[in-house]
Amino acid sequence: MIEAKRARRNTLGDILRRSHRRFPDKKALQFKDEALTYCELDRIVNQAAHALIAKGLQKGERAAVLSRNSMDFAILDFALAKAGVIMVPINFMLNKEDVAFILGHAEVSAVFAAPEFHQTAEEAIALSGVAPLVKMLISKPAAPVGEWVPFRELFARASEDEPHVDLGDEDVAQILYTSGTESRPKGVMLTHKSIISEYVSTIIDGGMKADDVAIHALPLFHSAQLHCFLGPYIYLGGSGIILEQATPALMLETVEAFQATQLFCPPTVWIALLRSPDFASRNLSSLKKCYYGAAIMPVEVLRELNHRLPNAQFYNFYGQTEVAPLATVLGPAEQSRLGRKASP
Repeated sequence: MIEAKRARRNTLGDILRRSHRRFPDKKALQFKDEALTYCELDRIVNQAAHALIAKGLQKGERAAVLSRNSMDFAILDFALAKAGVIMVPINFMLNKEDVAFILGHAEVSAVFAAPEFHQTAEEAIALSGVAPLVKMLISKPAAPVGEWVPFRELFARASEDEPHVDLGDEDVAQILYTSGTESRPKGVMLTHKSIISEYVSTIIDGGMKADDVAIHALPLFHSAQLHCFLGPYIYLGGSGIILEQATPALMLETVEAFQATQLFCPPTVWIALLRSPDFASRNLSSLKKCYYGAAIMPVEVLRELNHRLPNAQFYNFYGQTEVAPLATVLGPAEQSRLGRKASP
């Protein structure tokens, strides 16, 4: 029964499984020195899902993730989905009180934290009143610390087969906390169907292709990088390079080194790239699709970008977390009236 349902369903785990079948030997993701093909990524995700189930996590329970960008973050994105556990990404810049509110409000059963945020996570757990069944260290090699165990060691010997979990498209996949400027953050419940429907819109209106090489530099805890770029490119079967931090020097170096075709930044980061001393010295001619959002792009900056990146087309993405998150797209042709080829 589950096998028949799996053939028809379309969850986050299913899109990885299908990309694995289409492009088994193609590079899916790279983080620092670790590169995984779609076959390898799907295998590791299955192992992680089995290990989490073996630890007692059940469908519908919530798991918090507190970390900078890493390969483990991406693995958890899909492993939790395959296990039926709802992912709760948390902004790593929050203080322990704000983290505690999210842990308690979401009633989490598991917490995954990078070693640098382990202390914050431990203190937040104590403040929240929750008693997580699972506490794991992710993102960097680490020795066990009390009840905290290294994520990679746990699933190294787990089954590589697809987990047998009765999932549906309408099941909640993630809870993303948003706002908080005027009151406590609200937990936005996103189903597999709502997320993947947004992926389709993003791919079509964003002009994305399977042969793109995408840079995932902005924080993955935020819906923009996670659901406008990482997820859609896994759906397509594209290749992605994950950066731990969005520093101008690292981003420009990575574009040149991997001949990246795609890059997303808020306007403030695009301005930082333009003002970087490395901008003029790096070969950025591979960039074909450049995206911005989260704020208004000054017209003068857009003109300068178009002048200095003549091979690239620019897309303005706008949305909100509640819609998973893309709502509208201002495409390259629609921006031509701003003087696309004008000099700065």
